[in-house]
Amino acid sequence: MKRVTTGLEVLINDHGRFKGNVALLCHNASVDSQCVHAAFRFKEMFGSRFVKIFGPQHGFSTDAQDNMIETDHTMHPYFNIPVFSLYSETRIPTDEMLEGIDHLFVDLQDVGCRMYTYIYTLTLLLEKCGDRDIEILVLDRPNPLNGKDIEGNILNLEYQSFIGRHPIPVRHGMTIGEVALMHQDYWTTKKANLKVIKMRDWQREMAFEDTKLPWLLPSPNLARHESAFTFPSTVLFEGTNLSEGRGTTQPLEIVGHPKMEPFSFYANHLNAQALENKLQGFTFRPIVYIPTFHKYTDVACGGFQIHVTDKKIFKPWRVGQFLLRELYHHLGEDFEWLKPPYEYNYEKEPIDIINGTDKLRNWVEKQGSMEMLDSFEDLAAYRQQLNTVKLYGGHTI
Repeated sequence: MKRVTTGLEVLINDHGRFKGNVALLCHNASVDSQCVHAAFRFKEMFGSRFVKIFGPQHGFSTDAQDNMIETDHTMHPYFNIPVFSLYSETRIPTDEMLEGIDHLFVDLQDVGCRMYTYIYTLTLLLEKCGDRDIEILVLDRPNPLNGKDIEGNILNLEYQSFIGRHPIPVRHGMTIGEVALMHQDYWTTKKANLKVIKMRDWQREMAFEDTKLPWLLPSPNLARHESAFTFPSTVLFEGTNLSEGRGTTQPLEIVGHPKMEPFSFYANHLNAQALENKLQGFTFRPIVYIPTFHKYTDVACGGFQIHVTDKKIFKPWRVGQFLLRELYHHLGEDFEWLKPPYEYNYEKEPIDIINGTDKLRNWVEKQGSMEMLDSFEDLAAYRQQLNTVKLYGGHTI
């Protein structure tokens, strides 16, 4: 199987047509196959015409830890050009930020999950540039969860936020370039001057390790490509008082709570329930860990690692909802839903913002069946839309 060529590397090999000033929206994972950052490549390609950098949530350097931790605008000490934060006092580029740009390139490693904010930084940019003479060029990158499987409920727009702006499922099956096309065709009336620079040799069934590309953390707590695969499971616990593993070496692969004794709960209940409900492709591994920051700093937590054993059959959203249901009822009064604010929403329950509905919280509380959970996945219309914007062949399921 060939190494995938990203949109960035396609551009490096064919950039002669771009004559005006260029800018780059990027982050830590915006690298070529040799781990050279896109900003270095842009300086080599465009010289003094490389005039501005933009950074998404977590910053251009991907060093800001958490939700609602904003990053500042600055001047880059080496490139000597401004670095504008699109997770600051604004998430939409201002007219001043866009001044003097002819071509704005977007090179962001998304993780294929609705709750990950980079696709919304992209769609807000597209909306802002809908009436401007700026060419937006998305340098496409792999969806690390593959582009074949889609999973989870469609966002109810009453629960729209910066972790869910558009009516897509949790595991959406698109590359970031396909997200841009979906936005143009279905989510806006203001169409930007958009071009997607496609990858070469990417196939929809590929998990990230199949691409033979280096994984660099796209956000501070996704240091391993394995954690991208469990993210649709564990991100749910951001809406609870359980630790989702921040402050450990395996964030967003593990969850826990100081009042949980995981070994007996696993042996006496959890493992049997997972088998009975035919959840496959993973193991719940009982663990004890001590976070060094975030929830329960320096306090021992009992919990579980979601250890993925077969990505082809693992369903992260389904497993995450199952685990949330089981731990809600196991912990009883020690379990809490966190209160607002969450991602700049000061009214709705954080778990409902994460889920994009209140129905899943109600399902957890009422100990709903897995058959009822399946009924929340109404994906036929979305599949039809996705088929119209696919840049790469193959079916989604």
